[in-house]
Amino acid sequence: MASYLAEEYKEKVASALEEKFNYTSSMQIPKIDKIVLNMGVGDAVSNAKNLDEAVEELTLISGQKPLITKAKKSIANFRLREGMSIGAKTTLRGDRMYDFLYKLINVSLPRVRDFRGVSTRSFDGRGNYTLGIKEQLIFPEIDFDKVNRTRGLDIVIVTTANTDEEARELLTQFGMPFAR
Repeated sequence: MASYLAEEYKEKVASALEEKFNYTSSMQIPKIDKIVLNMGVGDAVSNAKNLDEAVEELTLISGQKPLITKAKKSIANFRLREGMSIGAKTTLRGDRMYDFLYKLINVSLPRVRDFRGVSTRSFDGRGNYTLGIKEQLIFPEIDFDKVNRTRGLDIVIVTTANTDEEARELLTQFGMPFAR
């Protein structure tokens, strides 16, 4: 069963992009490559249980088990040793990626307090979009009563677009609520 957004891309989004940017080949049409979810858990240095909770929450949000990230350098001021576990990340591709994007746009982002749209300045110059979320409670899978501390997470949407303008148009076609 293909995801709703994957069908939407094939039927509407690709042709709209092709029309707007006058692509000569169907391979030039930008598409979403992957979505990377990253949760930094700096307080895991003092309490390792916090990392387990973050991994559990990221598993619920993404639908797959995250990879535990380790510190690359030792930083004395933060009591951090090289190789200590300080975060979790997971990469979504295919139908899972489209399902997550659909959930993000239609369910989670509208639940943000005082939501006025996502920033249009978070593109990296090569067509990738990064979105920071301040609390994981906006996702419907997270049970408010079981959360002992709010954690943020970064969402990186990696596209095959060459420019930010193409990537912005791609995400707008999918319904990403950019601030006016």
